[in-house]
Amino acid sequence: MNLSNLEQQIGLTGSNKLPPVESWHPELSGDMDMVIRKDGSWWHEGTKIEREKLTRLFASILRKENDDFFILTPVEKWRIQVEDRPFVITMIEQKADHIEAITNTGDLLTISCEHPLELSELDGELIPEIEVRHGLKARFSRNAFYDLAELASEKLKGSGESDFVIQSAGTEFKIG
Repeated sequence: MNLSNLEQQIGLTGSNKLPPVESWHPELSGDMDMVIRKDGSWWHEGTKIEREKLTRLFASILRKENDDFFILTPVEKWRIQVEDRPFVITMIEQKADHIEAITNTGDLLTISCEHPLELSELDGELIPEIEVRHGLKARFSRNAFYDLAELASEKLKGSGESDFVIQSAGTEFKIG
């Protein structure tokens, strides 16, 4: 099956909207030798997927169930491996009243209640991440985290300690 046929099967032709993977419930087809590495790169059978369009297609049909990740079509469900988070925030941009984040697979998100910024541990450090969709999260790259830190302000707590926070879309988020 070529890329165009797969795009047509999952309903991606004619628009940039995401296919309705949450409504697809095929039986498990098995395990696929595909890994999304910590750095956000996608690998199939030990070879890095270099075609950005193919990576974006796979990202559009990715679903998380409990601790497992699956590539889905309406009739197939393949389990894949994810080393950390399936997506990486590669860039951020400060707008008038919010901060936008862009993932390595082209998702444009506004840090907000809908896409909240949280801290989670990676290799002993707390790193920000945001939910992209349906439990799929994106961890901030080092460069995007440094850009985010430049937008932070210090907020004193009652005990003389302080937090660093950002404001986006009317909500305050702690980043450290």
